[in-house]
Order: sequence, then structure tokens, then C-alpha cells
Amino acid sequence: MKIGSGARFVMAAAMVPLMTVQPSFGWGSDGHKIINRLAAANLPHDVPVFVRDGEALSAMAYLGLEPDRWRNQAESELESEQAPDHFIDLERADMVGTLPRRRYDFIRDLAKVQSAHPTIPLTPEKVGMQPWQVEEIYQRLKVGFREYRELIAANEDTKPVELAIVYYSAWLGHYVGDGSMPLHTTIQYNGWTGPNPNGYTTERHIHSKFESAFVSANVRVSDVAPLVAAVRTKVLTDEWDDYLMYLRHTHSLVEKTYQIDKAAGFDGAGTPVGKAFAEERLAAGAIELRDLIYTAWLRSADPVQEFRG
Repeated sequence: MKIGSGARFVMAAAMVPLMTVQPSFGWGSDGHKIINRLAAANLPHDVPVFVRDGEALSAMAYLGLEPDRWRNQAESELESEQAPDHFIDLERADMVGTLPRRRYDFIRDLAKVQSAHPTIPLTPEKVGMQPWQVEEIYQRLKVGFREYRELIAANEDTKPVELAIVYYSAWLGHYVGDGSMPLHTTIQYNGWTGPNPNGYTTERHIHSKFESAFVSANVRVSDVAPLVAAVRTKVLTDEWDDYLMYLRHTHSLVEKTYQIDKAAGFDGAGTPVGKAFAEERLAAGAIELRDLIYTAWLRSADPVQEFRG
């Protein structure tokens, strides 16, 4: 049975629990919508159209906010479990040496290092698990694309897996977007701590002021779109290594974020430097997400050994 595109979107919405609007985190609602929408809009045309058509863009924008809707004390267990997936404090994560690809290997590595540094909180919920969440959702997306290929080959209905693929893409986009915001990669996430010779703010306001209030007031999708379109889509040789490089570049901009804040770059209408910085960071998130989705699509054609139980 063929399902129309309008019905597909209704079904996608029905997959999402109805809930009241909650305070946003990450880039705030506007930033995440910009990143997800532009990533899908700039996918190459060999990606199936259902991931990049008009309804996909709307679904990507809406569903990209899901992980922040889960952050509520009314669902405190859910908030506690998934909060570390939004950030990675690289100063502490790097104390284990090379970051392993598997989540539980990293957790074991943290436990080993903790005994040598008893005064530093080196637990997963304090250090963050962001790159592992990205890798795991990327792999879900690749599986979804593989199933889509198999259903096409068998001439079977693809509409249910299309819903899953759009959801995985949007879900992935939230965390990739978080990874483009410098204060999601550092212990200096919301006010400078420790030695502060340059006199950066120590008040706990910079995080939301930059990523939410400033972006919402001053940045539009049309401002960011040319920056994304100007960068050619890249097939990632190794998505884990590429994502870590992406995170480390973001991390290199932590002090710049504080410098711009000190110059009132994020106050009110801000400054041209502040606006350009926000636009570049949003574009970086959209570009990385686009490349991850495209790579998942291409890699889904690779042969695999099926799980047999």
C-alpha cells in the first residue's frame, strides 16, 4: 500500500510524544532548526528524495529539538540518563589518552584514570559522552538506509523505514549541532573557571546568551544558507575520526567565544564579529551533519554479515 507524502508527515509527528514546550538547551530551538534544515536541503541529489524534500525539511527542523524536549525534571530519569550525550569536556576526556570508539571502553578508561586524580570528577555524567552518541546514531541511520535499499530491491513498501531514516537524521542532527557550539566541548561551559588572566566573564549567563538569545534575535536561515552551500559535500573516510577532528576544531574556539563575549559581541544586536561567528558555527554544524548523512547513505551499500541471533 502506498502512503502519500502528507500522510507520511502525519505519521512522523505521531511517532513523537506530545508534550509541552520545555526550556531549550544546545543551540536553542532556532539554531537547531537552522542546522537540521540546511543539512537536509544541501544533500546531494543521489540521496533519496524523501530525506531532502519539503516535508523532510520541516520534519528535520521539528524533530531536531527532541533531545532537548526530553530535558525536564518531570522525566528526571530520562534527563539524567541522556544529559551527558549533549557535551564532551575534552580537557578531561583527553586524560584517558586516545579516545576509544566504543562507549563502554571509554567509561572503563575513565574509571582507571579516576583513581590517579581523585579530586577531578571523571565520571561519564561529568565528562560527557557526546561523540559516542553521535557515532551510535550514525550507525542506526546507516542501518536504516541499508534496509531501505533492501526493500527497494525486493519491490516492497519503504514508507515505514523512510520515517525511521528521517527521524534518525534529525536525532543525529541535534548532537552534531551541539558539537559545533564551543561551550559544549569544555569545562568552561558557562562562565570561566580557574586562572582567568584575561578577565573573561565568570557569571553563568554566557552559554544561553550566545546560543539561544543572540541566535534567536539575530541569525536567520538565509544568513547561514550561503555558507553551507559554498562547501562541497564530503564523503567521510572514517566518520569517527572525522567527527573527533570536528569537535577539536570547535574546542579550539572556546577562548574566542569568551573574547567575543567580553567585547559585547553577543549583547543585544551584538557586533558584526559576533554575528559572523554564530553564523559560521551554525554552518559548520549543518555541513558536518550533511556529510554524515551522505556518508551513511553511501556506506549503507557496503556488504555486511547479517546478525543471526
